Amino acid sequence: MGIINSLLDTDFYKLLMAQVILHKYPATIVRYRFKCRNKKQNQTIDEINKEIDHLCTLRFTEDELIYLSSIPYFKRDFIEYLRIFQLNRNYIKARLDKNKRLYIEIAGPWISTVFFEVPVLAIISEIYSKYCSIDSEGAFSIKDTLNRGKKILTEKIGFLTDHLKTGQIPEFKFADLGTRRRYSHEWHETVLDTLKTAFRPHIFVGTSNIYFAKKMGLKPIGTMSHEWLQAHQRLGHRLPESQTAAFEAWIGEYRGYPGIALTDVVGFNAFLREFDLYFAKLFDGCRHDSGDPTSWCVKLIEHYDKLGIDPKTKTAVFTDSLNFEKAVELHQVFHEMIKISFGIGTNLTNDVGITPLDVVIKMIECNGRPVAKLCDSEGKNISEDKKYRVFLKKVYKIQ
Repeated sequence: MGIINSLLDTDFYKLLMAQVILHKYPATIVRYRFKCRNKKQNQTIDEINKEIDHLCTLRFTEDELIYLSSIPYFKRDFIEYLRIFQLNRNYIKARLDKNKRLYIEIAGPWISTVFFEVPVLAIISEIYSKYCSIDSEGAFSIKDTLNRGKKILTEKIGFLTDHLKTGQIPEFKFADLGTRRRYSHEWHETVLDTLKTAFRPHIFVGTSNIYFAKKMGLKPIGTMSHEWLQAHQRLGHRLPESQTAAFEAWIGEYRGYPGIALTDVVGFNAFLREFDLYFAKLFDGCRHDSGDPTSWCVKLIEHYDKLGIDPKTKTAVFTDSLNFEKAVELHQVFHEMIKISFGIGTNLTNDVGITPLDVVIKMIECNGRPVAKLCDSEGKNISEDKKYRVFLKKVYKIQ
């Protein structure tokens, strides 16, 4: 047994994207690279590679395929593809670079590599967290760390419960998005079980983790990620039309569901210029993942108003480094103007008294050409080609 023991132990949006990739872009070749944004990252490389070896032995089980078949927007041919799917070890390389920092690169067919990101990040996070679980005498103590985590989680639940009881946050709802940077698989399950017990389903609305959604009877949550829009920069469309092409392809596949548009791959201002009446009507709402959330939501509401759409019929989903305090504050400001929902990740699944890794694996190349993410927070940008970054900024009028 390894850290990851099911291919369902991933984020739901990976499956959603994989189906469209299979149908529209099965020959596309991509490259991803790992980055740690907050700490020197020099874990035991042998342990990481051993876990990746195990990950590449996994297959979807019949029971898992039956569950996925029950989700109405997964099509029969995609389920049959998953029946024969297995991650290929040749597509991922993990080593330490000359500075003893972790270097991971994934390269191969998009349809075959899209499933690596989330479980590999979860592996890295869990191995790191294990070695950070040290008690007051300097000894490793995972038990003490988990007990500390339970105390912190109880305090979070108490904070939110108090606000709910006093009626300060009517119609408040949130979901778990914490798979990739969780403390451990075991702790993730504990958090979800605790939240499910503490809050009614219309408050705690689900999880992005499809394994736990199946196991615990929770709603799977997710739409597209940044790589979906990044890849469209190199999928045969004129660059200024890449976001439009990405949204068109999504709509064509899912006919309106799941319908939350990601807004920050080339900045929110560029997104709004392309998010016209057609898209604004078809998508249920938009997701904030970088930049100032207050100004973002104000601009989104104004945009809907200009298009003649009642903002109260749409949803603003916040997912950027959230905790309950930030979520409550945003809800109190905006809930009377637009529907509000929150996706909370690391603060739920890795708040146990240690500093979690801020790790990502992002697409850097598609079909042999660079792609980039130039969002509204400088520290979250992804770009390895300076000339392409300058060109992309010029095309999308990014300052």
